[in-house]
Amino acid sequence: MDIEHIGMHLIDEDTDQPRYQFDEEALEELMKSIEEIGLLSPIKVRKTPDGRYKIIYGNRRYKASLMLNKPTIPCIVSTVTDEMEIYLEQIAENLTRQGFSPIEEAEAFHKLMHESKFNSSLKFLSSKLGKPESYIKNKCELLKFGSAVKKMIVSGTEIRKDKLTEDQLLPLKDVAVEFRDALALTAARDALSVPDVKKIAKMFKDKDISDSMKGKLLFKSGPELIETWSVMQSNRAERAKAAAEKAEKALAAQEREEAARAEAARAAEESTRAETARVEAVAAPAERAASVAAPSPAGEGALGAAAPAEAAGRDAAAAQPAAAGASAAAEPAAALAGALQRLLSALPALPAGEAQLAGMARAVQADAAFARDLHVLVQQLEQQLDALKKVQALAAAQ
Repeated sequence: MDIEHIGMHLIDEDTDQPRYQFDEEALEELMKSIEEIGLLSPIKVRKTPDGRYKIIYGNRRYKASLMLNKPTIPCIVSTVTDEMEIYLEQIAENLTRQGFSPIEEAEAFHKLMHESKFNSSLKFLSSKLGKPESYIKNKCELLKFGSAVKKMIVSGTEIRKDKLTEDQLLPLKDVAVEFRDALALTAARDALSVPDVKKIAKMFKDKDISDSMKGKLLFKSGPELIETWSVMQSNRAERAKAAAEKAEKALAAQEREEAARAEAARAAEESTRAETARVEAVAAPAERAASVAAPSPAGEGALGAAAPAEAAGRDAAAAQPAAAGASAAAEPAAALAGALQRLLSALPALPAGEAQLAGMARAVQADAAFARDLHVLVQQLEQQLDALKKVQALAAAQ
């Protein structure tokens, strides 16, 4: 690689190159370094048709040498003429140099992807420059901001007053355009940390906050916005807690209601079983009386008819628990109907003749235990009859 010393008066700066921001203080330091130890790295130029040279990279070194009134400067003369190759080389070189700002990078990437003479893809740039696609995308997001914000963007991560880093700006990139730049300027003015900027961005992207309220919030300072965010988060947490407690109470009430219904169904089923047992106990003495009564054709016919009726009663009793589960409201009526059916089935058809009745009376007198059972049966039947009359009267009244 040959190095030529070319007269300063023959060299022109490339106004289309990616880098155009030069820090005056850094330029002064570079000039002093060149004055003391000389220029350590040559600049790179390409020859133009008019016999002059245009800088590919090395503008800062050229400017510093010009300020020192150097007559010549060491150069590498490139023979490349392809505009794409030249521009990519300029970007690649500046990416390794101090002071190449994020906004200059963003504009360079945007130019390569959108100007017709380049029209490059994101994937192509990523492979050519050795940068991840996400890196290039994030840089291009900075172009969403206005010129006042762009002028404040600096390299690095140090938070400084009236300056903005890429990390400070990226959380704001998806905020509505009417709020974006104002918030960025607030972040610069108050030197807000990246976590604080993220909180503010989240608040301004919250759809539960109206645009009119957001407009009023723009008049607040950075610390005031952070305080507002904290209050909103606290209020939201309180509302969420209250809603959770309400839901928990509603669930507990529902569970209690379901338990009460289950208990009511269980109690109704037990009541039905108890009533069935009581009716069966009442019917037992009647069955015993039937066994000692003198048989007659009419009685045999009645007893013959009672057997299928008793079987039907047992079937009804077996079906009773299932019916109780299906409808708790119909259980008392069903229980009463079943009990009456079983009672009627158990009662025999007594003889109508006086002689036969007298014979049954003598049989009762001969058996003291049976006489007591018969007495109890008659009392219970009378009680049941009174209860049924009341039910009948209530039904007629309704």
